[in-house]
Amino acid sequence: MRLRAENNRLKIEHSILDGVRGMLERLLKQRADIRSVVPGRIAIVRDARGPVKVRVTVPVTNGWKAIALSDGARQELFISTTMGKDELEAALRLAITGR
Repeated sequence: MRLRAENNRLKIEHSILDGVRGMLERLLKQRADIRSVVPGRIAIVRDARGPVKVRVTVPVTNGWKAIALSDGARQELFISTTMGKDELEAALRLAITGR
């Protein structure tokens, strides 16, 4: 069974890193032009300490792939949107700070 949150736009079928879920929910509340966010694979990494960080990496068919770093791990995020990279990065920064 698929589970979704924030008006059916955040897929939560799999685990989401601590801190990242709250940031994604804030992002979806702030931006109606994001169609959906699908969290992907989680991998353990050494450089993922401190507050949540998100890096937009490459365009995909319907938006952008991003990497979230938190709690000693990284998680892929697939963000379906028409926003450009700079605009998405600015929206992510705002969602991380909680403003």
